[in-house]
Amino acid sequence: MGSDEKFTYHQSSPRSASQDMNMSIQGLRAKHQQELENLTLTTQPFRTLKFFTLAAIKYFKRSLSYLLAHGGWPMVLCNVVALVGILLFTIDGPHGKHIEELRQYLQFGLWWVALGVASSIGLGSGLHTFVLYLGPHIALFTIKAVQCGRVDIKSAPYDTIQWKIGPSWLDKDCLEFGPSLFSSLHGSQVPLSSILPQVQMEAILWGIGTALGELPPYFISRAAHMSGSKLEEMEELDASSTEDNGLIATHLNQIKRWFLSHSQYLNFFTILVLASVSYDFLSIF
Repeated sequence: MGSDEKFTYHQSSPRSASQDMNMSIQGLRAKHQQELENLTLTTQPFRTLKFFTLAAIKYFKRSLSYLLAHGGWPMVLCNVVALVGILLFTIDGPHGKHIEELRQYLQFGLWWVALGVASSIGLGSGLHTFVLYLGPHIALFTIKAVQCGRVDIKSAPYDTIQWKIGPSWLDKDCLEFGPSLFSSLHGSQVPLSSILPQVQMEAILWGIGTALGELPPYFISRAAHMSGSKLEEMEELDASSTEDNGLIATHLNQIKRWFLSHSQYLNFFTILVLASVSYDFLSIF
């Protein structure tokens, strides 16, 4: 009888130890998940910036080590190009006007890409830079082109709204641009096909910025998937699938589940289709 009790004790002891370990692991995971949810710029700004800086330094060191290990020559070439660029920017000479024009193009590109990133991220403010910048810029250019009857009113492709600087063509009189090129019996009628090429570059750069702004959530979701944690959207869909929300809501949940379960096989085409839908159209819902 004593041997049976000892056997039962030895059999249940490892099981209880493993159960305690599993419970402690689950508790640590729940605590870690709670800390991640509370780690935002608004609630813990200094800690968030600290972790961001540490992660940026870590990825920079990893990228530098990879380049040195697998691509020594490209690294040397990049350093040479950077050194030549610094010399060209600091030394005066006949190349100064070309460097200044290059600077204007770089500033133009960074401005519209940054606006796209800001529109996609928002930083919790609901900032939509299409409504604030890109949309008014296109509208103002279209109005000015129709008033003057011509589309060649920009002094350069980068002659757009940039920070606190307005475009040079906005306050100019139409006589300064020359006679109208699209005159008709009903006044100036500038075709849409002539206006689009004049504003498509800033629109494309803004779109690239919005795509770049969507990369951090993608990498966060990918890391969560690789760590084995369940997505919050899947938990909400699992909870709503057990409820009777009506026919339309049930079909919508089925479509959402299909997208989430097949997105790893249809990544490119899914993102392409969803990105083709206007953000303003989705905002209506």
